[in-house]
Amino acid sequence: MAKKIDTALVHAGRNGTKSYGYVNPKLVRGSTVLYPDMATRRAIGQRRREPVDIYGTHGNETHFALQAAVAEIEGGTHCQVVGSGLAAVTVPLLAYLRAGDHMLVPDSVYGPTRNFCDGLLRHYGIETEYYAPMISAADLRPHFRANTRILFTESPGSHTFEVQDIPMLARLAREAGAKLFMDNTWGVLNFQPFTHGVDVSIQALTKYVGGHSDLILGAVTVNSDEDWAWLRDGALQMGAYASPDDCWLALRGLRTLGVRLKAHEAAALRVAKWFSTRPEVARVLHPALPGCPGHEIFKRDFTGACGLFSVVFQPEFSAAAVVAMIDALKLFGIGASWGGFESLVLPTTGTIHRSAGSGVFEGELARFHIGLEDTDDLIADLEQGLAALREG
Repeated sequence: MAKKIDTALVHAGRNGTKSYGYVNPKLVRGSTVLYPDMATRRAIGQRRREPVDIYGTHGNETHFALQAAVAEIEGGTHCQVVGSGLAAVTVPLLAYLRAGDHMLVPDSVYGPTRNFCDGLLRHYGIETEYYAPMISAADLRPHFRANTRILFTESPGSHTFEVQDIPMLARLAREAGAKLFMDNTWGVLNFQPFTHGVDVSIQALTKYVGGHSDLILGAVTVNSDEDWAWLRDGALQMGAYASPDDCWLALRGLRTLGVRLKAHEAAALRVAKWFSTRPEVARVLHPALPGCPGHEIFKRDFTGACGLFSVVFQPEFSAAAVVAMIDALKLFGIGASWGGFESLVLPTTGTIHRSAGSGVFEGELARFHIGLEDTDDLIADLEQGLAALREG
């Protein structure tokens, strides 16, 4: 029976409701697996792409439960859980690319992904070319080469929230014989990657799946046996592993993800719309609002939003004034992650780097994550923060 997403969140990765036993999968820790005889060891050792106990780094029933659940909510067939959101980017890239390959990456990409492309991948002889995230098909097509193996996407983009046209990019990738990778962390539950042509979907489970700012975890989901073969084999060869404790916490977080995400979405929209009325603000970069690049694409392809967006301040306010505003806030933590229950803020100046000319706006930016506090309290705090902005 096909399940809607909220039902899948409750039931995915669990034994059936009519089975005997506890509701939640067990937390299993272990390294060595014992076999009754050598014939069994040899036979099971050949099943490394299946959810069977082979050795600790291959995963156990805790890992397998989370992998099955994430694959289901992403709409894929197989999932590999890894130790961090950044590892969910780097492991599939290293598994798929080889020396001499070329990759296209949006200029708005997550900073650590850019660092990896410009660092280790360059060291290994893999070239990364950055493209403007809102580029047209006609302008992007000439950038593909005979050795272009991956078209990487991140939608919305980090800090500046450009919503990319994923179906269009999928068509270009197929034309060129390249794989389409997507960092889908912002769009968890609200963007179904494989129905839009994505080959590899990346999630930082640290964020909304964890939901409580207390775990580090990532996931890579694919939708074909061919892609699963190179992803799974590559992950095993790299020793990509995730703590079973974090996997168990992620499974617990997954069960309430639907209701939490709706609360984050509603609160963030209220705060974002309030920001859009303020004279200190030039525009709000929230994909659900008209001022955000790709807003029409968001309305076409997404079923909802999360709690993360940016604010562009009027040009007369300096970077120092934005810092003064942030320092004056009482309810917003200053932190780099997001997706937890708490509200956060970071300035953008000095934290992002662009090479394809994107990310230029009227004034200074700050990125906000709206948590689960009362929005009246958050707006009151922001009111006094904007007073510090004007004084700064």
